[in-house]
Amino acid sequence: MQILQQIIFILVAAFAVLLFSKNIIKIRRNILLGKDEDYGDHSIRRWKNVLLLAFGQKKMFRNPLVAVMHFAIYAGFVIINIEVFEIFLDGIFGKHRLFESPLGNWYIYLINGFEFLAIGVLTACIIFLCRRNILKLKRFISHDLDGWPRSDANYILITEIILMTLFLTMNAADTLLQSRGYGHYGEHHTGNFFFSQAIHPFLASISNEKLVILERVCWWLHILGIFAFLNYLPYSKHLHILLAFPNAYYARLMPEGKMRNMPAVQKEVLYAMQPETAPAEAAHPGKFGAKDIFDLSWRNILDAYSCTECGRCSAACPANQTGKLLSPRKIMMDTRDRVEEIGKNVSANKEFKDDGKNLFNYISVEELRACTTCNACVEECPVSISPLEIILELRRALVMEDSNAPQEWNAMFSNVENNFAPWKFSPDERDQWTGG
Repeated sequence: MQILQQIIFILVAAFAVLLFSKNIIKIRRNILLGKDEDYGDHSIRRWKNVLLLAFGQKKMFRNPLVAVMHFAIYAGFVIINIEVFEIFLDGIFGKHRLFESPLGNWYIYLINGFEFLAIGVLTACIIFLCRRNILKLKRFISHDLDGWPRSDANYILITEIILMTLFLTMNAADTLLQSRGYGHYGEHHTGNFFFSQAIHPFLASISNEKLVILERVCWWLHILGIFAFLNYLPYSKHLHILLAFPNAYYARLMPEGKMRNMPAVQKEVLYAMQPETAPAEAAHPGKFGAKDIFDLSWRNILDAYSCTECGRCSAACPANQTGKLLSPRKIMMDTRDRVEEIGKNVSANKEFKDDGKNLFNYISVEELRACTTCNACVEECPVSISPLEIILELRRALVMEDSNAPQEWNAMFSNVENNFAPWKFSPDERDQWTGG
């Protein structure tokens, strides 16, 4: 029977890991559909970002109470994986509490630490469910989240509550069987754990045989739940649990608000102003801005996959808060949706087949023009995402590729071209205001 359980566990674990690896490889391929861009500089500053933004969640602590709860969930996810590793090895080798013997007396402190984290995760998840579904904070009831995105967040919180409950119940049944000296459980002497022992009174009337079934069911459901969660991540906004780290490392180090010039445009202007500088066979400048995923950088696509959909960007956006159509969160979600659509196209055809769509089928001109480029969305994002960069690239394509700009902009462009300033005054007359 034990050998059969080991075989089943190994097969399930191998399937889960292979499926997860396959999905992660697809996501990596999708990210690399974007243009190449070098982020290999200033490694020390980049590792500092990883420590402060990803591990330390620096930006979250602007709201200390929420930050502590979020950190409890995050720390629980990361640290409790040590316990998951023990369960994983137990399943492969047919052992029970494999780490107890080498760790000795430290083992009970370790598991007690995990239980404290489990209670923290349980509490935080319940509070976050209430914030989303009872208090209904404005950024959580936005139409951006209609449909799957809103359900996705609830599914994850409920799953984490179930996993932590299974973990505590498993420990309670296990330690109770140890105290009764039943079977191989009696060979272990971990002692009672701080929180799971509170469940003992509810289990005291259950027979040893049924307690073993309860412990095994909780053990299997817990590890199977972990495997299911692992393979749910690539389809969920909670992929940021993994991508927050590379996203923090590859964060932009230039000052916020500094826009990238386009060398191709600068050269075209130079050639127009000084034709003698133009080479005999000037290279075609290529595309201006971005119309689709292939025109964005891979870093923009990594941003889209790293988006937590928390809505802090939209809550800080002055355009959004004054009723404009723009929502920076929606920009990231729409970009990710388009990447996923292109990825499926590539998977089906082995290469991209033109589907007659681009990013403007997802993001409207009205949304793009509402942006004031104030950088509030970039400043607020806890994982260093820049919706503004995507907005600017799309606006460049609208103006420079499609000549699609409001009349007011066109007037300004004309003045800059003819008068070297946004105003409709000749450069020779610019000082006449001083005459009076």
